[in-house]
Amino acid sequence: SHPSLCPTGIKCGGVLSAPYGNFSSPNFPGLYPYETECTWLIVVAEGSSVLLSFSHFELEYHDACAYDYLQVYNGAARDRGNLLGTFCGHSPPPPFSSAWHVMAVVFRSDRHVAKHGFAAAYQKDACGGQLTGLSGEITSPRYPESYPNDAECRWSIAGASGGGPLTLVFADFQMEGGQGCSFDYVALFDGPTVTAPRLGRYCGSTRPPRTVSSTPHLLIVFKSDFNIGGRGFKAHFYSAGECQEVFTAIKGNFSSPQYPSFYPNNLKCQWSIHLPLGYRVKVFFQDMELEGRSSLTGGCDYDHLSAFDGGTENGSLLGRWCGWESLAPVTSHSNQLLLVLHTDRNTAKRGFSIAYVGVVPMNVSCTRTDFHIQIPMQSLAQLERNRIYLGTPSCAARVVGRNFKIHTRFDTCGTESQRRNNTSVIVSTLYIDFSVGDQEDIHQYEVQCEPKRKEASVTLIAGPDPSRLSQAENLVDVQHWGGEAMDAHEIKSQDTSDIVFISICILAGLLMVIAVVGLVLL
Repeated sequence: SHPSLCPTGIKCGGVLSAPYGNFSSPNFPGLYPYETECTWLIVVAEGSSVLLSFSHFELEYHDACAYDYLQVYNGAARDRGNLLGTFCGHSPPPPFSSAWHVMAVVFRSDRHVAKHGFAAAYQKDACGGQLTGLSGEITSPRYPESYPNDAECRWSIAGASGGGPLTLVFADFQMEGGQGCSFDYVALFDGPTVTAPRLGRYCGSTRPPRTVSSTPHLLIVFKSDFNIGGRGFKAHFYSAGECQEVFTAIKGNFSSPQYPSFYPNNLKCQWSIHLPLGYRVKVFFQDMELEGRSSLTGGCDYDHLSAFDGGTENGSLLGRWCGWESLAPVTSHSNQLLLVLHTDRNTAKRGFSIAYVGVVPMNVSCTRTDFHIQIPMQSLAQLERNRIYLGTPSCAARVVGRNFKIHTRFDTCGTESQRRNNTSVIVSTLYIDFSVGDQEDIHQYEVQCEPKRKEASVTLIAGPDPSRLSQAENLVDVQHWGGEAMDAHEIKSQDTSDIVFISICILAGLLMVIAVVGLVLL
């Protein structure tokens, strides 16, 4: 690649591949030319990182840096997911450490107001530096080879602007030990400098615990003395809030970082939904656009979203998606579901928006004439019985033992007869009212019975946003009414209703026979 030629005929930019070097704006330290655009691509050995720092910086100022600006990318230029920052004015950018072996710098000037520009230096494998963004990885110098003696590195991590606390997790840790960690150590501080409260000081071969800062800043200091080393460490950081959330409410929604703007590259984000026992989690994909499938394998090898049954990635995989797809809802088999977003080093897209709702555990069954609905009270512990009703509020649940129960005949409670798939079915709507104050929140389940076969089913039809939830899905397995998990009284009532039904049929038959005989005799 050759330096680019500006409209003024000045050469600038290019590929920098030496282990270290310097570059500056055209004409530096004189005034830079108007209408100039330069791109420097810094490429060092695979497995190394780049430390970039600025010794001088003076560009035309604008609130949004819309006139003259300098952009730093964690990887190839022009990929919005790699952008570390846009800078102008007199405040120099902080030192940046890349997450891999490529870094790009773009300088642009407009047709008015020129300043003296900038001077920058880079070097590979320098330790420490300023790290920004929602997630990233840090390793000791030369990791996994033994780290050098007499080293001192400082990584200052600033989370996303307005973001939440930072979480640091060590994947590997092996350093010289010793009483009080006075020889080689890693120290963590709850802020941007060593004057901030210390979160811990670690050495030896025991991995430090997961650490969460109280601010969007975290400082990591690594120090080694004159002898005895070790493999060092490898750690991941991520910003809580946008990239790492746990939900326990019965319904909710969330989206990928920076949605609907492009999500960052090099992410691993997790959203964990943990509902009370007995519930299942139903997830609705309201919008999704990720990087597309691999043209080689046809798989989601680049950016992808995965759903796991349970609280960890060891759970069974419910789905793995990428590209631009309209997805059917997904329902967990347990009360926990984990969603994980992986993004690679390039090609960011809009991301996704998701809503979820907890599917209330219930046992629904029917006879030829009645509906039986039973919900464990512990699943709806905060609700009064009149918040749970079939068809109309007058058909509210009763409290029987530890359950809410609705036992109603087909000719009441808003039930209606319909034909579906050439079969006659009885249909009604079960309402569960979670509303608080002025905030209306009523979940609706369609309850269906096929009286001939005495088979019942229930379907969640409205949860997070009824206008979006057009795709209903069977959530409780069809149950032949056999009274399992019900009490003897209800089994008896079902038996009685069947006996009455059969008796009426026999009586009608006898009357018909008598009538026919009477006619013949007359």
